[in-house]
Amino acid sequence: MLVRPSRVTWVISVLSGGVGAARLLRALQRHRPDVELSAVVNVADDVTMHGLTICPDLDTITYTVAGLNNAEAGWGLAGETWRVMEELERLGGLTWFRLGDRDLATHLYRTQRLGDGATKSEVARELAARHGLRIELLPVSDDPVATVLETEVGRLSFQEYFVAHRHDVVVREVLYEGAPDARLGLGAERALRDAERVVIAPSNPILSVGPILAIGPVRDVLAERRDDVVAVSPIINGAALKGPADRLLGEMGLPVSVLGVAQYYAGLIGTLVIDEADAHLAESVRDLGINCVVSTTVLANEDNARRLCEVLVP
Repeated sequence: MLVRPSRVTWVISVLSGGVGAARLLRALQRHRPDVELSAVVNVADDVTMHGLTICPDLDTITYTVAGLNNAEAGWGLAGETWRVMEELERLGGLTWFRLGDRDLATHLYRTQRLGDGATKSEVARELAARHGLRIELLPVSDDPVATVLETEVGRLSFQEYFVAHRHDVVVREVLYEGAPDARLGLGAERALRDAERVVIAPSNPILSVGPILAIGPVRDVLAERRDDVVAVSPIINGAALKGPADRLLGEMGLPVSVLGVAQYYAGLIGTLVIDEADAHLAESVRDLGINCVVSTTVLANEDNARRLCEVLVP
């Protein structure tokens, strides 16, 4: 059972990837306005395209929490137009990584500010403020980190794997280049050490959370306070709702179930929240020395989202 600390206002930090984390953060902001919320966000998916610095996870969270996201696509802005991409394609330019016209403004602004000498953390804070977010967005590091995948078709960057190949190739190894030498952002380190509870969002454990865990002292910080660390499983009844999290667990030699998630986070978390569809595996999770709470984890359903927030913040 999760226990509420003595303070009236919770301070919670969420280890965040893309869509799953964005939905959880939006739900927490909506259903628990008493929470002081920060998100430590993966930056290993970041990419430079057309000379622009693009931060997909930071932007997905910003757009979703602000209510501007394209819910159907799972990325980008609602009501987007594509005139720039259409013209670029006509000219013979690179268009497999699609950037909408309004979305381009975000990347132009970020690239300009980085060129002015701002850090990625400073730009994330500025964009969050301009969109009216009450959540503190904290890139896990301002240093360059990149997820690279060794696959059946060769070495691929994250975006080549995820977008160009539609994550439909067998992965043999996942590397987090630059992570061993990357410094944990000052804001991110403060958030992980000072929060009353750290929540690992229902993001892809290997592609979204793994790069965060690979940076600096993150694993040590979580291990030291594992009783305060709660993960939400992105796997329900042996499958991911979206993306390749289930397939990657199997390709990395882990069970394709909540047990695989529990094994991946073993030693770092005190509690794993699983969906009701996996209630029969709760005892097996507990046998790993991890408290297991059965709830609803499909965040696209608003009632389920509310119930999950009540579990995470009793």
